[in-house]
Amino acid sequence: MPPPTRSLKARGSALAAPGEQVRLLESPNGQPRFDAMLAGARLAPLRATGITVFQINVGKLCNQTCGHCHVDAGPDRAEVMTQATAEACMAALARTDIPAVDITGGAPELNPAFRYLVEESRRLGRRVMDRCNLSVLLLPSQGDLGGFLARHRVEIVASLPSVVPSQTDAQRGAGVFDKSLQALRVLNGLGYGCDGSGLVLNLVTNPVGAFLPPAQPSQEAHFRQRLAHEHGIVFNNLYTITNMPISRFLEFLIRSGNYEGYMERLVNAFNPVAAAGVMCRYTLSVGWDGRLYDCDFNQMLDLTLAHGAPAHIRDFDPSVLHARRVVTGNHCYGCTAGSGSSCGGATA
Repeated sequence: MPPPTRSLKARGSALAAPGEQVRLLESPNGQPRFDAMLAGARLAPLRATGITVFQINVGKLCNQTCGHCHVDAGPDRAEVMTQATAEACMAALARTDIPAVDITGGAPELNPAFRYLVEESRRLGRRVMDRCNLSVLLLPSQGDLGGFLARHRVEIVASLPSVVPSQTDAQRGAGVFDKSLQALRVLNGLGYGCDGSGLVLNLVTNPVGAFLPPAQPSQEAHFRQRLAHEHGIVFNNLYTITNMPISRFLEFLIRSGNYEGYMERLVNAFNPVAAAGVMCRYTLSVGWDGRLYDCDFNQMLDLTLAHGAPAHIRDFDPSVLHARRVVTGNHCYGCTAGSGSSCGGATA
């Protein structure tokens, strides 16, 4: 089934509303609630253990409309972070010793404030990650993007669902696999992923369907062998990520009759070790409008920080945020199933 050509919002779908998604996810379906599973594992209430990743989602504008997108991003989305909010993010970061800045979207590179965020984060001595869909590197307006990223030693975290062209195109759009390979060759040409360059190129893969990802080490070996042998492409690490049952992937699950089965699969695969290592415990997520969240998935469900924690970047208080209570829901099963899932791959 080809990916949609427009976002849920542009199509007027009821699932474009975060509240409707939460209603579906929290409706009784015979499965235990996530908070009850945490309590049974003696992990409730879940709390942050510090902040080592400052994640900034600069908005929903993207040059692709992927079938699995939890952001509901696309060319028809106009929500983008302003320069003023970007400056507020950097002012907050400067008050901390948080070592890593993770910039995401949408296609974050399309935001006018993206390069400012990179330059300022690097000026502050922080490690910077760019979550890149690869095809953005080929846009005429981004002709110098690769060189900019290399010059600032930005770590690239690039999406590539599969080494099978038809599977990647089924999820991300016709021709995206070939564009992704072209972009990867550009990055390799700049030194990304190459031994001794110091330019880190990590790939991210997620299942093309209603199932859990395979084991990360075996999948990395598979990608490494296929990409090197068939295309001459190298990279540093591969991260496996579970598709979260929200936004456009939630729509796919419902439309294909897989929703109940997928949720049951996630619940049955709940892993307390993975739950203890979830990324919300060490990540702070900032939305395009400056609101604060425990993770990018909570952000898309409009679940801002709660339990007395500040809800906006203008009220940033690292002492309070450092050990805040995390907002959870049934969608969190996606991060705690099997080997776990995070923006950095498996957690267990």
